[in-house]
Amino acid sequence: MSDWIKAARLRTLPLSLSGIIMGSFIARWKLYDEGGIWDWRIFALALLVTLLYQILSNYANDYGDGVKGTDAKRVMEAEARAVASGKITAKQMKNAVIILSVLSFAATVGLLYVAFIPEYMNEFYIFIGLGVASILAAIGYTIGKKPYGYMGLGDVFVFIFFGLVSVCGSYFLFTKSFSWDMLLPGTAVGMMSMAVLNLNNMRDIESDRLSGKNSFALRIGFKNAMIYEMVLLQLPLILMLVFFGVNGFFQTQNYYVFIVMILLLPLMKLRRQIMAVKNPRELDPFLKQVGIITFMMAVLTAFGLNYFG
Repeated sequence: MSDWIKAARLRTLPLSLSGIIMGSFIARWKLYDEGGIWDWRIFALALLVTLLYQILSNYANDYGDGVKGTDAKRVMEAEARAVASGKITAKQMKNAVIILSVLSFAATVGLLYVAFIPEYMNEFYIFIGLGVASILAAIGYTIGKKPYGYMGLGDVFVFIFFGLVSVCGSYFLFTKSFSWDMLLPGTAVGMMSMAVLNLNNMRDIESDRLSGKNSFALRIGFKNAMIYEMVLLQLPLILMLVFFGVNGFFQTQNYYVFIVMILLLPLMKLRRQIMAVKNPRELDPFLKQVGIITFMMAVLTAFGLNYFG
């Protein structure tokens, strides 16, 4: 059981939950202002679905990299995956991917039933399509003849699904509407998620070169990937400030909503530490730190809007 828990890579879970928390609690704040009802069942089911998607993705990545021999070339012994190390067989992991795919789809249907049935049938079917796309994206990163993670497209998919779909989609589940300003927090979470993936790819840049995994970091080189990383870590809080601005918070005396800006200091420190790294293997501890900061950005925004906003 411990091998399966390790393969689930629990440290990635806070990052996956960030978009749901961000979108759900912005929806709660807007519904409260409009006298609407915020359904806690939707939030609980959305968290469950997201956790299943993330674990499915981690298992699928373990399987895909394992059978392709990518993990066998990892420079970091601590990053050895279950299939590559032989702790879990490829057949067992493949079966786990299939089971989790079914569970993820079932949970998605349950979530959408609570959110949309019976009044919003068109939205129900549209979101079923998004759910299927999310499951296929979780699997397709490393599995298949042309996995998109091996083509340098991982950043694009992470931005779309961890950022825009997660934040804007969860917001829509509650409000049954789309607001253009939701693109701002969606982009902020998406960029932070891209920052985690880019760090991962920078860390593995040499082993990926040997295995033929052409990540975006490998394509542009370590130095340019570092510049790219700094941009990804610089913009999200600026985007959140713009979001607060377009929603009129600069014109009020209620400045508690800006509590998320306390993350400026740890982010500044984190950027300096990352820029000082010369050996890619030393980047590993920062993956968890960026994930936690992303999670805190969502939690602090939710707290500021709903309890001070």
